[in-house]
Amino acid sequence: AAERMGVDAMRWVFMCHNPAQNLSFGYGTADEARRRFLLTLWNIYSFFVTYANIDQFNPVASEKASPESEMDRWILSELHSMVAAVTHSLDGYDSADAGRSIEDFVDILSNWYVRRSRRRFWKSENDQDKLAAYHTLYTCLVTLARLLAPFTPFISEEMYQNLVRAVDKGAPESVHLASYPVSEPMRIDNSLSQATRLAMKMASLGRSARSK
Repeated sequence: AAERMGVDAMRWVFMCHNPAQNLSFGYGTADEARRRFLLTLWNIYSFFVTYANIDQFNPVASEKASPESEMDRWILSELHSMVAAVTHSLDGYDSADAGRSIEDFVDILSNWYVRRSRRRFWKSENDQDKLAAYHTLYTCLVTLARLLAPFTPFISEEMYQNLVRAVDKGAPESVHLASYPVSEPMRIDNSLSQATRLAMKMASLGRSARSK
């Protein structure tokens, strides 16, 4: 089963399951988890790596640009809110709730942040806006790799080795030896998050009305 499903997909099914309910274990369940979450995460990671290699972006060597864009400040706010929620859930031994928080964040990172920032990565000039987008997405991916280490140890290690160890030999040798992420309350902007969530809801309603 591990060879056919993939160990990380199997672990994610178990970790995100409410133990008070029966678990429908099977290959289809694992495939759904892989498509819904792991492939989405991997696609974001692949997108970043592809364009970072093209532009020779080095997160250690390049000057860190301040996130002046509202999109950058919004996703970093959501990131730190998610880290706080996951930590709270795990402190209460609720891995299912922690998993849902991570899935929700990866969904908005893919469908809202990356999708609406693609032009910033595509443009030819390496200006401050493009550099800020790289640093923002890099921060999200490295934080996710460290956050997911207890859940999906293998994809987390793969991401960590390529994103962190490849550019910083002084970093811990493994994601499983790195410090667990800590939320920074100062980075959380509740008013910006609420306004963006409202814009997302309006966009969804507009698409629904158009399809009807």
